Amino acid sequence: MKCDVFVTGITLHRNSTDFYTWHNIDLSDLDPAANHVTMPHVPGLRSCYDKVGRLIHFGRMLDKIRLNAAGRLPADYVALQGDAQFYTLDGRCCRFLGVPYAEIKARTLQGGTDQEILAWAHAHGISRTDEECHVWNRFIAKLGWRDERSAVLPQRIIDSGLAGKPIETLIDHIEFDEGRDPVAERAWEKI
Repeated sequence: MKCDVFVTGITLHRNSTDFYTWHNIDLSDLDPAANHVTMPHVPGLRSCYDKVGRLIHFGRMLDKIRLNAAGRLPADYVALQGDAQFYTLDGRCCRFLGVPYAEIKARTLQGGTDQEILAWAHAHGISRTDEECHVWNRFIAKLGWRDERSAVLPQRIIDSGLAGKPIETLIDHIEFDEGRDPVAERAWEKI
């Protein structure tokens, strides 16, 4: 039986159990009735809305780098790391900063605080004004709402079993998918 499963940015085509095993997806996470995979709660992985310096998402990207290096980042997340895929948040963040992901990863693994790594990125990439950082934050916070990613969001919500949740953006989807409620927390007010 062929069945498509959408995993936060990646569509997996289920042709056999071996396909899921190869991608390290736990079959117990699959809900055959809803045809979705639940993204796991990952201790140490912060919200997309959390800021480092003037930027949202940057700290989350650093968390994923560190968790992956420690062997604690699930495969579903590893597949979405970096700047190889144009639409990933990591890729967008790296392009905004003007520093390739590989360099940010290497600097992060050298150690240091999030603030130190962000200062390094600003020094080695494009220096950004407060206004540019504000625009970045608002763009990322609203991604999927009346833009080029709008067509993706409704299907992503259905495929992840989150229909009925007050999800308006891609980041809201990530937050709900990981067990946080950005609407109840009014997460956008933090930025």
